[in-house]
Amino acid sequence: MAISVQCAASSSLLLTESSQKPFSSSLKKTPFLGFSLVAASKPSSSVLKANRTTKISCQDKTVSVPVDQRWMFEDTGFNGPDVWNKTWYPKAADHVNTDKPWYVVDASDKILGRLASTIAIYIRGKNLATFTPSVDMGAFVIVVNAEKVAVSGKKRTQKLYRRHSGRPGGMKVETFDQLQKRIPERIIEHAVRGMLPKGRLGRALFNHLKVYTGPSHPHEAQKPVELPIRDKRITKQN
Repeated sequence: MAISVQCAASSSLLLTESSQKPFSSSLKKTPFLGFSLVAASKPSSSVLKANRTTKISCQDKTVSVPVDQRWMFEDTGFNGPDVWNKTWYPKAADHVNTDKPWYVVDASDKILGRLASTIAIYIRGKNLATFTPSVDMGAFVIVVNAEKVAVSGKKRTQKLYRRHSGRPGGMKVETFDQLQKRIPERIIEHAVRGMLPKGRLGRALFNHLKVYTGPSHPHEAQKPVELPIRDKRITKQN
């Protein structure tokens, strides 16, 4: 079988397969298109019996092409597999929000930083073998009893939360204890948001976090399961 492709005005490109040796050590070899060349006196227009090696005859030079690279010179190879990109990358069907799992965790007596880091891991999907940094592969996490989260040391009075209204002198500063009495959900949201990517992906991932005060939540229809926690130091020791 031979494939003829127009190579120049006065010559053609022929793809054939031959069982003969493609080179001879006594022939002169010169580089051309990344392949070794064998000089020929006239353009070859004959078709050799197909076996293993592909030969290309173009102008006055003959090029030997390995079998696994023949697809680069055939039109049928354009619709074949992508041989350049072999790394798996998730498609849209691999991270549909309606198919993602839901987890629930009770924040009672849980250390804030260790709890937030565990939540961020599952929201990003870093616990999965298919984790991709630039794709939303994670799950949804529900946090209940947010008002009972704990901190270590003297952070209850020394840890500060700042916000600014955008006007001169509009800086507002309050301690952890003050913010926990006013809006306890914001403490966990602030900690998890800082552990997510910054930008469009991080804003989308932050929507996977649901924080509530009290033991109840409105997501029973999603059938959430208990969030796996491996860190034994996450619970405050009295």
